[in-house]
Amino acid sequence: MDEREQRKIRHRLAVLRYAEEVTGSVAATCRYYGISQPTFYKWRNPYEELGPEGLRDRSSRPHHSPRATKSDVVAKIVYLRQHYCFGPLKIAMYLKRYCDIEISNSGVWKILDRLGMGRLPANQRYKRHKQRWKRYEKPQPGHQVQLDVKFIAPIVGVTNKKHYQFTAIDDCTRIRALRVYPKCNEKTAIQFFDCVLERLPFRVESIQTDNGAEFQSGFHWHVLDRGIRHAYIKPATSRLNGEVCEDCGVAVPGLV
Repeated sequence: MDEREQRKIRHRLAVLRYAEEVTGSVAATCRYYGISQPTFYKWRNPYEELGPEGLRDRSSRPHHSPRATKSDVVAKIVYLRQHYCFGPLKIAMYLKRYCDIEISNSGVWKILDRLGMGRLPANQRYKRHKQRWKRYEKPQPGHQVQLDVKFIAPIVGVTNKKHYQFTAIDDCTRIRALRVYPKCNEKTAIQFFDCVLERLPFRVESIQTDNGAEFQSGFHWHVLDRGIRHAYIKPATSRLNGEVCEDCGVAVPGLV
């Protein structure tokens, strides 16, 4: 029982005691408190039978609702909301088309609202197409170049050696440069970086890489010595280096 309900019970009990101990008249008590006589008897009769518990608000829900939505229809609405995140309009259309059930949009909304499902979680709400995806695209060439390494498995029947493909792609123009090396270390990363600066037709201002061993202190300081910024992405967030990861095709050793 919350504080608000307790205040109601104390007020109603005070009205009943005022009629019994002060005025002795129901009409005078009702005029004094500004209530109707049916309300007074509505409080007094349960109080005489149950005591203070009889002064609590009782449910006004009818015992029988012949026009209430059937439980199986409610179950279908809940299922579509939970598993497909449909809104009221889409749920009503689905039920009409596939289940031959006629129900209005407002009726679906009332059921969802009563069950506490009126609003979807933020990550499940519909977003317009232009708001769904955000491309991390830089405004000018060379503003940021992404670097990454891809392991190339040995080609059966051709070579038994392992190779590593270093790829760089400009975040604005999507121009890319790639080269294959037999080893993956800081030395080869530095060689590829110098090759990228020679190949790209514009000045590079920033390099972005993951936290691989080949891009650590030796590579980092070499990039800074060339007057270029070097930024690492956060661990386990390869999506931040997504341009080079998606465009990193597999090259055949000896052809690049």
